[in-house]
Amino acid sequence: MKIFNPTSVNDVKSMNSEEPSRLISDCITGDERAIEMLVRQYEADVFRLALSIVGDVSEASEVTQETFISALKSLRNYQEKTSFKAWLYAIALNASRSHLRKRKILERLRTTLTSIFQVDSQKQVLPENKIIQNETEAAIWNSLNKLDERHRMVVVLRYFHDLSITEMSKILSVNEGTIHSRLHTAREKLRSALSHLHGE
Repeated sequence: MKIFNPTSVNDVKSMNSEEPSRLISDCITGDERAIEMLVRQYEADVFRLALSIVGDVSEASEVTQETFISALKSLRNYQEKTSFKAWLYAIALNASRSHLRKRKILERLRTTLTSIFQVDSQKQVLPENKIIQNETEAAIWNSLNKLDERHRMVVVLRYFHDLSITEMSKILSVNEGTIHSRLHTAREKLRSALSHLHGE
């Protein structure tokens, strides 16, 4: 069964669903309706998180599906002292990083074969361009992508997914002070990179 359908992301709105704990219990028993509800509730957010990391629609779809397969297999290990969303995001983050590692290996192989692949990749249209509506948003996105992963991730999790500092700390496995520090550094870098938009 294919869990994730990327074409449904724009169609499926945030559901006013019941508390995840009941769905989780039903999912553990194999209730297919509960599984579908759980996936539908979180798939768009997981997809956007994956896309913000891997930068490719196809890979983000794969990451999303892998995330839910892994999560469903591990539901018995989920502890409610951590929010389900944060727990799910941690799985998605690991899956995304795994894809990035695989991509780096493939890129090294391609480089040794021919530089043509590099030219082709530069001509590809980034999937994010489809959702960027104006030059200001494009500048913000480009500046965000230029940040290293540590600083890009805290911005994405905080401002794109509205996670708390505590949730981010658990997902990234670093203390809250480090999260605050990275956010401060990321904001300063973005402010500097985008200063031209404010005539500075």
